[in-house]
Amino acid sequence: MASVETAAEHERILREIESTDTNCIGPTLRSVYDGQEHGLFMEKLEGRIRNHDREIEKMCNHHFQGFVDSITELLKVRGEAQKLKSQVIETNRRLQSDGKELLVTMEELKQCRLQQRNIATSIDKLTHCLPVLEMYSKLQEQMKAKRYYPALRTLEQLEHTCLPQAGHIRKHSDKIGETAMKQAQLQRSLDSTFPHQQRAGCGRRARKEAGQGTELDGQGGSPLSEQDSGILDVEDEEDDEVPGAQDLVDFSPVYRCLHIYTVLGARDTFESYYRKQRRKQARLVLQPHSNMHETLEGYRRYFNQIVGFFVVEDHILHTTQGLVNRAYVEELWELALSKTIAALRTHSSYCTDPDLVLDLKNLIVLFADTLQGYGFPVNQLFDMLLEIRDQYGEILLKKWNQTFRQILDQDNYSPIPVATEEEYRRITGQFPFQDPELEKMPFPKKLPFSEFVPRVYTQLKEFIYACLKFSEDLHLSSTEIDDMIRKSTNLLLTRTLSNCLQYAIKKKNVGLAELVQIIINTTHLEQSCHFLEGFISNITNVPPDTVNATKLYGTSTFKDARHAAEEEIYTNLNQKIDQFLQLADYDWMAAQGGGQASDYLSDLIAFLCSTFAVFTHLPGKVAQTACMSACKHLSTSLLQLLLEADVRQVSMGALQQFNVDVKECERFARAGPVPGFQGDTLLLAFIDLRQLLDLFTQWDWSTYLADYGRPTCKYLRVNPHTALALLEKMKDTSRKNNVFAQFRKNERDKQKLIDTVVKQLRNLISAHQS
Repeated sequence: MASVETAAEHERILREIESTDTNCIGPTLRSVYDGQEHGLFMEKLEGRIRNHDREIEKMCNHHFQGFVDSITELLKVRGEAQKLKSQVIETNRRLQSDGKELLVTMEELKQCRLQQRNIATSIDKLTHCLPVLEMYSKLQEQMKAKRYYPALRTLEQLEHTCLPQAGHIRKHSDKIGETAMKQAQLQRSLDSTFPHQQRAGCGRRARKEAGQGTELDGQGGSPLSEQDSGILDVEDEEDDEVPGAQDLVDFSPVYRCLHIYTVLGARDTFESYYRKQRRKQARLVLQPHSNMHETLEGYRRYFNQIVGFFVVEDHILHTTQGLVNRAYVEELWELALSKTIAALRTHSSYCTDPDLVLDLKNLIVLFADTLQGYGFPVNQLFDMLLEIRDQYGEILLKKWNQTFRQILDQDNYSPIPVATEEEYRRITGQFPFQDPELEKMPFPKKLPFSEFVPRVYTQLKEFIYACLKFSEDLHLSSTEIDDMIRKSTNLLLTRTLSNCLQYAIKKKNVGLAELVQIIINTTHLEQSCHFLEGFISNITNVPPDTVNATKLYGTSTFKDARHAAEEEIYTNLNQKIDQFLQLADYDWMAAQGGGQASDYLSDLIAFLCSTFAVFTHLPGKVAQTACMSACKHLSTSLLQLLLEADVRQVSMGALQQFNVDVKECERFARAGPVPGFQGDTLLLAFIDLRQLLDLFTQWDWSTYLADYGRPTCKYLRVNPHTALALLEKMKDTSRKNNVFAQFRKNERDKQKLIDTVVKQLRNLISAHQS
C-alpha cells in the first residue's frame, strides 16, 4: 500500500516538474529528498527521460524526409537561377549593342533635322530678302536712267520697310539683363554647391576665356550662328531651356542693315550710325530713377537694364565682323561704370535700413559677377562695396544703439532668479558664465548679474553675424574679413555700447542699488570678452593669436563704464549725505548738550549701514573707497556746518551736542561697515573734527599753543584759522548772553581768557604767515 502511494506521489512530482517553470521546482525536489525513496524516484525520472527521447526521435524521423526534399528543391532552384542570370546578362548585352546603333541613328536624325530647320529658316530669310534685292535692283535701274524722283520714292520705301532702325533693341534690355543675372546667380549657386566638380554648362566662362581679344570672322554671322554668345549655354541633359539674347530680341534687322550697307560700300556709315544711337541709349539706360533708393526693386530694374544693354553689345560683338569692336565696348563700359558708381554712391547714402543695404550689396555682387562673366572689369564695383561697407557699419551702429538703450531701459537691475535646471542652462547658453559654487547650490537660486548681461552679449554676437553677412562674396581673404569684423565690433564697444552705458549711469533717478548692479554686470561682461574673441575666430577661421590681428577693446570699455559707475556711487552717496545734513537743526545757543545723537544723524547712520550692506557683491576696493569717501565727506560737511557764516554764535552746550554726534559717527566708523579696513583706518576720516572738538571741550589751549608746529603735537590737525573762527563765535556768545558779565568775576576771567587766546592765535597766524 505504501509503495502504491509512493509511486503515485512520484508520478505527481514528475508531472509537476514537466509543467512548472524551472525557477519554481526547488520545493518540489526538496520534497523528494525529504523522503527515503529518492533512489526509486531517480529510476522513474530516468524512465520518463527515455520516453521523451523516443518521442523526440520519432518526431525528427517523421519530419526529416520533408527537410531533405526542401533542400533538394532549393538546389534545383539555384541552378535555374544561374541560368536566368546568364540569360538576363546576355539580353542586356544585346540590348546595349543594339541601343548604340539606335543612338547613332538618332544623333544622325537630330543633325539632319537641325540642317532641315536651318535650310528652311534660310529659305524663309532669303524670301524676305528677295523683295529688298529686287527693290535695290529697281533703284539701281532708276538711277542709271536718271529717274531721280522715283528713285527717292523707292529709297524711302526701302528705308522704312526693309531697313528698320536698331533702336527697338533697347526695350528688351531689362528682360535680357534679368535673365543674365538669374543665370549668374544660378552659376554661383552651382559653384558653391560643387566647388570641385567640372560642369559642361559653363559656356559663358569658356567663351570669355576663348574670346577675350578676338572676334569671329563673320562667316555665317546670322541669328542662328552656333558661335552666338547667348545668355545661358544650357547643359544637354537639362529639360528647361533659358532663352538667350537671340531668343528675346530679333537681331535680323541689324544683320540685314549691315549686309546691305556693306554691299553698298557704306559700311562705315552704318557703323557710325549704330554706335552713335547706342551711346544715346546707354545714357538713357544709365540714368537712374529719382526714387530708386526706396526699394530693392528699383535697384534691380536699374541693374537689369545695364546688364541687358551690354549683353546685347556682347552678342553683336561676337556675331558680326567689326560692327562694334572691343575698344568701343570697353569705352562704353568705362562710361557706364563711372555713372553707375556715382549713382550708387548717391542713392545708397539715403538708405537707413541695414537689411536694404545688405540686399543691395548682394545685388551689386550679382551684377558684378554677371558682367565679369562677359569679360568686363568690375574691380571698381568691389572697391565701391568697401565704401558701402563703412556706411553699412554706421547704420548698424545706429540700430544697435537703439537696441542697447531699449535693453538698458527695460532692465530691472536685480540678480536673475533661476528656479529650474532648464532655465539655468538656457541663460548659461546665452552667456558664458561658470561658477562651480553656484552650480552646487540647490534651486531656486540667483545669478549675480541682471537680464541685460545675456541680452547685451547676445546682441554683440548678432552684430558680428550682421558684419559677417556683408563680407560674404566680396572676394576678401579670411584675414581681411576677420580684421573688418573686429574693427566694426570695436566701434560698437567703444562708441555705441560705451555711450549707452554712460547714459544708463548718468540718467536721473538712478539709485545706488542700480549703480551697484551695473558694476557687477560690467565686471561679468568684461570677463566674457575673450569668449567674443574666440567666437570671431571660429566664424572667420583666423586664430586669435595671428600676427597683426586686431584686439577687441571690450575690456577697456567695460572698465571705463565701471569706473564711471563707481564715481557716480561716490557722488550719489555724498548727495544723500548732504540731504540728511540739510535736516540738521542745532540749537547753537543751547546751555548744555543732550545725551543722545541728533535724529537726523541717527537716520543718516542707518541709511549708510543699509547702503553698505548692499555693497557686499562689489569688489572690496570699490566698497572701501565708497565708505572712506562717504566718511570724509560727512566729516568735512559737519565741519562746514559748524563754521558756516549763518552760524554767528556757538555756545559750549551746542559744541557738546555736536561732539555727541561726532562720537556717533566715530562709533559707526569703528564698527567696520565695510570689511577690509586695517585697524582704525576709517576713524582717520574724522580726525580733524575730533581734535578740534577735543581742543574746545577740554579747553587745552596751552598745549595747543605750546606744541603748535611740532610733529608730535596733540592737536596737529587743528588749523589755527579754523580754531580762531570758532573761538570768535564763542567770544561773541559770551559777550551777548552775559549782560552782567562784568559784575561776576568768573565770567570776567573767562572773557579775559578767551580774549587772550584769540590774541595769541592771531599772533600765531601772523608769525606763521610771515
